[in-house]
Amino acid sequence: MNKPIRGRALPATALTLALATALTACGGDDSASGARASATASTTPAAKVTDPLVATFDGGLYVLDGETLKLTKTIELPGFNRVNPAGDEDHVIVSTDSGFRVLDATGQTLTGIEYPGAKPGHVVRHAGKTVLFTDGTGEVNVFDPADLSSGTKPEGRTYTTAEAHHGVAIELAGGDLLTTLGTEEKRTGALVLDENDKEIARNEDCPGVHGEAAARNEAVAVGCEDGVLLYKDGKFTKIDAPDDYGRIGNQAGSDTSPVLLGDYKTDPDAELERPTRISLIDTEKAKLTLVDLGTSYSFRSLARGPEGEALVLGTDGALRVIDPATGDIERKIPAVGAWQEPLDWQQPRPTLFVRGDTAYVSEPAEKALHAIDLTTGKKTTSVTLPERTNELSGVVAGH
Repeated sequence: MNKPIRGRALPATALTLALATALTACGGDDSASGARASATASTTPAAKVTDPLVATFDGGLYVLDGETLKLTKTIELPGFNRVNPAGDEDHVIVSTDSGFRVLDATGQTLTGIEYPGAKPGHVVRHAGKTVLFTDGTGEVNVFDPADLSSGTKPEGRTYTTAEAHHGVAIELAGGDLLTTLGTEEKRTGALVLDENDKEIARNEDCPGVHGEAAARNEAVAVGCEDGVLLYKDGKFTKIDAPDDYGRIGNQAGSDTSPVLLGDYKTDPDAELERPTRISLIDTEKAKLTLVDLGTSYSFRSLARGPEGEALVLGTDGALRVIDPATGDIERKIPAVGAWQEPLDWQQPRPTLFVRGDTAYVSEPAEKALHAIDLTTGKKTTSVTLPERTNELSGVVAGH
């Protein structure tokens, strides 16, 4: 669940528009709150930043103030970089060509903390721990994000999977570690290890396993090419998709809801399938429901709101707010202009990042970034950046 950080003492007007989940279209809004300001890189020393956001662009990172969206620092970093919350109030994990690096987003500088390894993959925050999975080596690193403030690499748990693969891992509240099973050629399921790395559960009925999410009461699911594999109360349960090939590879969970939000694809031969349906997985009833959105979306379109709302940014430019219990689309908030998902997954496309009551949405075609109040559905702030952005994240404490 995305939780408010540091009390987020934003002005009432600015914090009202947080997640109406339907970001207003770029341009066309010249009101004081919606006017687009031109952002410029700061000089050294960097300007003060509150609840920083971090966006990637071709050649580096932008650090922005989470309240004003002012660009406070530009950091040069060649290569294709990815960003995820580290799990505290100050840091963001940056996946680079050579491994995971830790960015002090509040201090606006890359630290010396690194987790080297080929193909750094998923970053998972849960139960006060952050877990890094390095695809090229199968190495799993677990640490308390609060320890990043020391400036030195945190001491933490390390585990290496039997074979390297594109995987994911999550440590549960009691210390058990759930991690995927697979090889470079084939991924099959997941296993669970106790705090001493002794295997206590395994299930290999999850072809193409990819991605994870946690729901209320620590029900954890990983996606499969034919549904999801649920781990709850010490045992695995397979929840089948209604289609022979029904792939769920990206999920979003909330501590306030037993229902997980997932994507849903049905064409195994597509160069790029642009799905129009999402999946809602009820972890209490072990039931999967499909909802047709009437628009396509991408893997960067899924998020959860402060009350557990399911949020999906469609290619029609609207942010949909969905009741996860019923599947009803409660609101459609105009957010950005219409767009199409590019064939190459590394190419920029509108991206949704939610923190507390605010939805942040990027619009690469306009080099723009918008903040929306999820309570009112109003756009609070927009900025234009020097370059079009790709990934978008920020600091998020508590998970």
